[in-house]
Amino acid sequence: MLGLGAPASAQVADLVSDQAFRVCADPANLPLSGENGQGFENRIAELFAEKLERPLEYTWFPMVTGFVRQTLTAGKCDVVIGYAQGDELVLNSNHYYTSTHVLIVPEGSDLAGVETLSDPALKDRRLGVIAGAPPATHLAREGLIGKAKGYNLVVDRRVENPAGTMLDDLAAGTIDGAILWGPVGGPLAKERGLKVIPLLKETRPPRLFYRITMGVRAGEDVWKRELNSLIRREQPQIDAILREAGVPLVDDYGKASKESP
Repeated sequence: MLGLGAPASAQVADLVSDQAFRVCADPANLPLSGENGQGFENRIAELFAEKLERPLEYTWFPMVTGFVRQTLTAGKCDVVIGYAQGDELVLNSNHYYTSTHVLIVPEGSDLAGVETLSDPALKDRRLGVIAGAPPATHLAREGLIGKAKGYNLVVDRRVENPAGTMLDDLAAGTIDGAILWGPVGGPLAKERGLKVIPLLKETRPPRLFYRITMGVRAGEDVWKRELNSLIRREQPQIDAILREAGVPLVDDYGKASKESP
């Protein structure tokens, strides 16, 4: 047992395994993560496990309320591969990509030239949007929310698939366009041959782009620095994984698409 004078950080650091790369993940959150290993976050986890020369182990839990408490905080795993920068539930690594919300429409749609949610072409159109997500605020401001179709934000993806349902509705003509978080919508649209329009030209809040980090427990600064070093060294390979998946990458300020090197 640690003595009374031992720093609290030592207790936290002891939770990090040196025998395995232990990842906290949602088992049914494709295209990000899946128990079948097919998500792009799975591929990044495999890359890091290889570089650390440790076996990859998962703790699976749906990414709903209580996810961090039941996995990372409980000491069952040591890292969440994808976590938005600034979230107070975790200690963030350096960000390893930046992405944005996107508008998805069929190829050849008359909405294919839309670049902002204030575009007059969207008037009287029915758009799909995740309820409570930042784009919903923009739709409300533009008077588009009345006709919009909302889809649930926080769900157990083992039983409900809002993004997939939204794109099914787009294919059926129930909605004219789908607004999704890029790392979710981009890969799904790529599979379906749909056009993805990154929403990079919004000038009013809330912002639609976010920097994505890896999340660890508070106080695990040594572990965070180790992950930061890996991110820095493996950034080209991380970018390649993301681009192959169809994730829209943007610059750190959400102003322009990040081109392939």
